[in-house]
Amino acid sequence: MTREDLIALTPDVLAALSNRGLVKRATKEVDAGERPVLTEDTDGAVRAAYPDGVTVTLPPGGGLAAARCSCPAPGVCRHLLAVVLTYQRTHADAPGQDAAPGQDAAPGQDAAPGQDAAPGQDAAPGHDAAPGHDAAPGQDAALDRKAAPDRESALDGKAVPGRRAGPGGQAAPGPGASQDRGAEPGREDAAAGGEPSRWSPGDVTDEELAVAIGAPALAAARRRLRRGYSAVVHRPDAADPVPRVELPTATVRFLVPGQIGYARGDAADDGGESIALAVWACRAADRQHPDRPEAQVRVGGPATVTDLAALDAAVALAADVLLTGAAHLGSGTDARLAAVRRDLDAAGLRWPLLAVDDLAGQLEAYAARGARYRPETLADLLAELPARRRAVVNAGATPAERVLGAHEPAETPLRRLRLTGLGARVRESAGEIAVDMVLAHPAAVSVLVLRRTYPVTDDGAPTGHELVGRRVTGATLGALATGNVVSESAVRSAAHRLRFAAGRLARTTVTPGAGEWSGLPPGLLARDPDALAAELAARPPRLLRPRAAAESVRVLALGEVRAIGYAAGEQRLDATVAGADGGTATVTATHHSAAPGALDALAAALDGTHGPPRYVSGTVRRGADGLVVEPLAVVADAVVVPDLAPGAGDGRLAGAVDARPDPVAAALGTASALLAQAAHTGLRHLPAGFPDRLRATAAGLAGVGLDRCGAALSGLALALGADPGEPAVRAWVDAWIRLSVTAESR
Repeated sequence: MTREDLIALTPDVLAALSNRGLVKRATKEVDAGERPVLTEDTDGAVRAAYPDGVTVTLPPGGGLAAARCSCPAPGVCRHLLAVVLTYQRTHADAPGQDAAPGQDAAPGQDAAPGQDAAPGQDAAPGHDAAPGHDAAPGQDAALDRKAAPDRESALDGKAVPGRRAGPGGQAAPGPGASQDRGAEPGREDAAAGGEPSRWSPGDVTDEELAVAIGAPALAAARRRLRRGYSAVVHRPDAADPVPRVELPTATVRFLVPGQIGYARGDAADDGGESIALAVWACRAADRQHPDRPEAQVRVGGPATVTDLAALDAAVALAADVLLTGAAHLGSGTDARLAAVRRDLDAAGLRWPLLAVDDLAGQLEAYAARGARYRPETLADLLAELPARRRAVVNAGATPAERVLGAHEPAETPLRRLRLTGLGARVRESAGEIAVDMVLAHPAAVSVLVLRRTYPVTDDGAPTGHELVGRRVTGATLGALATGNVVSESAVRSAAHRLRFAAGRLARTTVTPGAGEWSGLPPGLLARDPDALAAELAARPPRLLRPRAAAESVRVLALGEVRAIGYAAGEQRLDATVAGADGGTATVTATHHSAAPGALDALAAALDGTHGPPRYVSGTVRRGADGLVVEPLAVVADAVVVPDLAPGAGDGRLAGAVDARPDPVAAALGTASALLAQAAHTGLRHLPAGFPDRLRATAAGLAGVGLDRCGAALSGLALALGADPGEPAVRAWVDAWIRLSVTAESR
């Protein structure tokens, strides 16, 4: 019998299961004729013998993890890889056999350099953009002109009619459960012949899971299933052919169609439990959302999170801070903050816990007269906690676990991983310089942030360029920001912060990077700014999304730079760029004292000083005129990280910025600043004329077409009264949410 699982292993998949260096070494040995002698048993087991006495056995099922080699190397060694490559070449040379995967790519598929895994899989025509979780598609106009129920109703305290019930009431997948489904609509095989694919990870039975991961891991997964969990299932498409499931504790990829033994999670030492949870999530997605390229599901357990006592206490604390104001809080708040944080941690509500942590930081900064305190940030945190609670009790489209971060571990040790430096951000705050090195994790289609802080001394604050040579885990900040990182000691926090564990066996290596970002997965690499802007519009409101440190970081492939201009009054550089596949975006950066040479370096990189710019990485958001990118790095013939570049900021920046007025943005900004002032002062301590200011601002909002935002501010003015209480708190939260979602949706 032919081992189709071995035939399907592309070089990228082999690299994901071992490492790229071993794959290259094994390939060279096989190319040089150093091939083992292969024999096949009747049950499909492949045996190999080397001239030096090393023997290898590849039993059917279980993937390479079930293979046995007599050499002393742990895990997947070069002997195992050479056996796979030899098997593929042998069957490729056999009469009547199709070509096996080549050295560079699988059949009918271009291998993406630098990508950990790209097995041949089915293309899903027409599934180009991920649908929104809570968002109303096509919601480009401000929400005041036309409300979008999916984005707002859960926050407003109103149930959403006609919404599909969550999977909490579904039958838990028991032993032997499997699905007998036909091909997913519109899905065609990527290989020659165009035969429809009928494989989904949800087709794997529990008996197959037990063989692949073992009975103990399956039993542990069933215990987790009884408590319930949420997941996001990403189905394969033409751009990303690997099915992927995001779990609270790990991201699982199914590298080879129909072969559960080749599924791989990024969390270390979970024993295979995450693979079973991912399979069950796929089953739920196949039942509930068979046509969606991305599906959020809740699997097992109760239908909703029922224990909200800790969240209620956090919301009550936020309400009291809002009524009293940061300017009038006493010392007794510290003990209450500590109790709320303890209870949220015990309840496993990770996102509210992080919000309360940030709230405590803001209040501490104000008490110390620190520069980190900002009234707008305080206001946002005071609105986030009740917004998350409203979305849970009103059954929003996003599962409650996703809104609250329930069961998200504080930290997750990761197995061996490869990261790609996407640049760095340098900022001064609260008497210290913070350097955020941003690294892509292609295997999990995510971005991680490694932060280092340095104190401001009597000699002044160090600049980003002065810090570029500081060392972290044996490498410099500059090398980490632009290089390729391979680590066996990485630990990821719930907020996607990265640290490297210390210890004798912990190993992390950094090699120089040349900006080879073409192999990044579609979830990180965009080629059309307009399509990326549409993707951002489809996301849930920011107040409900997971609190990931760099959730909006993307890489944009550039076609050309059309214009560069400088606004001297605002010390801001703007550039209009075109994407590789069309569409336009604005790259914008503002001068900061911690990175004085950033604007000069950015202008030079975009102007072609280092060759034609090919990529720009940065934080992306939607603006009034389309996609806006706040850059982290630019790739041309060299990788330029503006915040780490030398210079004193005295270069001559030519060109002008089109300073067209934006009355909608101005009206929203004025209203948000007024609400932030109310949070700072406290609703019980507002001056007598404050309601009149609210009404005047409401009229300004209505004047630019934002009638519902204006009505929210007018409602707050009515609710303040002589002794504001719960009605005033609710009116303030309503108004802030309305302004926040409207600004985000423009």
